[in-house]
Amino acid sequence: MAGKIPQELIDRINELSKKKKSTGLTKEELIEQKNLREDYLAAFRQTFRSNVEMLQVFNKEGKEITPEKVKKIQRKKGLRDD
Repeated sequence: MAGKIPQELIDRINELSKKKKSTGLTKEELIEQKNLREDYLAAFRQTFRSNVEMLQVFNKEGKEITPEKVKKIQRKKGLRDD
C-alpha cells in the first residue's frame, strides 16, 4: 500500500470501532479489525518513512544541515547528486 492511506480503510476501521463500543463485534469482525489496523499501520509507516527520506533541513543562515543518514538514503534513491 503506497502513498496516501485510503479513506475506505479509515472509514471501515472507524465503523468497526463504533460497532465494538455499541453492540460488540463478531469473531470475524474482530479478525477484520485486527487486519485493517495492521494495514493502516503499515501504510502509515511507509508514508512517514517516505516523508522523512524526502526531508531537507536548513539552519537560520540557509545552510543545509540534513542528517547524513538521510542524505545517504536520498543518494541511494537517486534524489541527491552531491
